[in-house]
Amino acid sequence: MLFFLFILAQILLVILWVYAIYARPIHSLNQDIALFLTGVQSESNLKGNTLNNEMNFVIDFFVKSLEILKNFKDEIRSGRVLKGEVEIASELQRHILQKDTMIIPSLEIAMGAKAATEVWGDSYDLIQGKDHNYYIYLGDVTGHGVASGFVMMIVNSLIAGLSLYNYSSAEILASTNAILKPRIRKNMMMSAVMIRWNEKMRKLYYTGAGHEYILVYRKATDDIIKIKTGGVALGMVKDISKILTEKEIPFSVGDVIILYTDGISEARLRSEKTGMLFSVDRIIEAIEKVQIKTAENIFNSITIDLSAFMGYKHTQYDDISLIVARYQPEWGDTVQNAYEKIPEGAITEWNWDSARTGG
Repeated sequence: MLFFLFILAQILLVILWVYAIYARPIHSLNQDIALFLTGVQSESNLKGNTLNNEMNFVIDFFVKSLEILKNFKDEIRSGRVLKGEVEIASELQRHILQKDTMIIPSLEIAMGAKAATEVWGDSYDLIQGKDHNYYIYLGDVTGHGVASGFVMMIVNSLIAGLSLYNYSSAEILASTNAILKPRIRKNMMMSAVMIRWNEKMRKLYYTGAGHEYILVYRKATDDIIKIKTGGVALGMVKDISKILTEKEIPFSVGDVIILYTDGISEARLRSEKTGMLFSVDRIIEAIEKVQIKTAENIFNSITIDLSAFMGYKHTQYDDISLIVARYQPEWGDTVQNAYEKIPEGAITEWNWDSARTGG
């Protein structure tokens, strides 16, 4: 009888030893993994201090693996929050660019923008000011992405507000810069060009702030001229009021003015990083071949040529914006998609994010 009890005790000790060495650590590890996966517990309380060195190694391995998964999970969660914020910024910008187009009675206007990423660095607007003045501006923030997008929204709001109280386009851009400069990073800048059209006098003026050329088609001579905008970019120096000047551009019935960002002129052939640039010359060629030079026809011609130049499965390296305006008295008051009349199949994987035609 005593011998039987002794054997039973030995068996129980072996079972307890096996449980303590193998079963309990595995059970505890299984619980920790389950709690982690369900989100109840974010960290493991297990320690590799059992009597079995091999089991200690296994526990340490899984504890470190859970720590890595926790960090990865936190990064994914943070990434989702960031992605959500980027989507909100993108939606705000789309609302800004796709608002109802301002009607300018004697100007036919076609304009569009296409972002390289979720958030724009380009900005444009049509604004009705005082004393029969209308303003058209186009800007391009250095780089693209979230930081550039916020600068774009700041400038868009400032110009919209300042245009209601100022007269000269030079004054509007200089005042915008004075407010903007102290509030952005030193390496952030925005090139811009602003047109002032006086509807009563039927005269056109412009102010450049370090932007691309202005292109003007003259109907009387059937030629295209390049105007260097001059000035300095917004955000470069604190006070640019003495640098910016407003100049008149002779503008007759049937004449057309073309504004664009360097996303067009510096687009790469077949999207190759070392490929040749689309260039200002190709923009001019796209204008020249249009037989009936309406704003919409010129806008569409540039779109088609740029699309063919970039090619199928293209990579867009920079934001793209284009504004075309033609002097046509009593043009009308209709607003529609600028690219509605582009023939199907004439462009390669192309679509403007925002594009309008209007008076």
